[in-house]
Amino acid sequence: MRIVSWGHAVFAGTMIALGIMGLIKGNFTSTWSGVPRNLPMRETLMYLSALISLLCGIGLLWRRTAAATSSMLLGYLLLWLLLFRLPHILSAPAAIGTWWGIGDTAVMVAAAWALFAQFAAERDGRSLPFASGDKGLLIARIFYGLALIPFGVAHFTNVKETVVLIPPWLPWHMSWAYFTGGAFIAAGVAVLTGVYARLAATLSALELGLFTLVIWVPIVAASANAFQWTEFVTSWVLTAGAWVVADSYRGTPWLAERRSLSYLISSAEHSS
Repeated sequence: MRIVSWGHAVFAGTMIALGIMGLIKGNFTSTWSGVPRNLPMRETLMYLSALISLLCGIGLLWRRTAAATSSMLLGYLLLWLLLFRLPHILSAPAAIGTWWGIGDTAVMVAAAWALFAQFAAERDGRSLPFASGDKGLLIARIFYGLALIPFGVAHFTNVKETVVLIPPWLPWHMSWAYFTGGAFIAAGVAVLTGVYARLAATLSALELGLFTLVIWVPIVAASANAFQWTEFVTSWVLTAGAWVVADSYRGTPWLAERRSLSYLISSAEHSS
């Protein structure tokens, strides 16, 4: 087996769990949502997504298959983002659910890309130099930074729904809703600009983890409905994905200012 970080192990285990859930329930898990109900062969796509989750989760744990598996998962997630997430911008551009769904998938893309960038660079970074190594990690982090911003915006546009979720034992519910929303936006900007990016990525992963632990675990323990179970699974999956991205900064000083989106743009211009 080959485990490069705790985030890698948790993410792989999460993908395995998603695959098993999808196969047992015979339905799309939250990661693979957004498929139109009238899509031909929808049920086949559902089982295919569950099977890819399961096989990719297992493959990520083995040295010989990790690079190929991460590339497969990355390609499938990018295709999902293109076919089933981005089109909602045309049909419902002002809906926060549109951007939240894009953010969900973007976090998963970021995690898969971060793993692929590391595994491909170890195996043979020459085949896809733009997608692996440091440049690949940079792209993964940009996806993650962009995903965090709609998460934060949702706390302001859906403040009433956010406040309801805050446990009653915590004071100042409205303040917590605005603070956590602002923290997501600030973290997204920090990751995109490269200013204190490691600290921002780590704190945002911690924030997602605390949401799962403090909000959704008690709700699920108190016999949650189907919607609440879905939100719990979504929160856990996002935490696992965020953990992978945060782990990708290992070795970087916490308060370092690293290469960012501007570097990637200028690098692409020079290579062309």
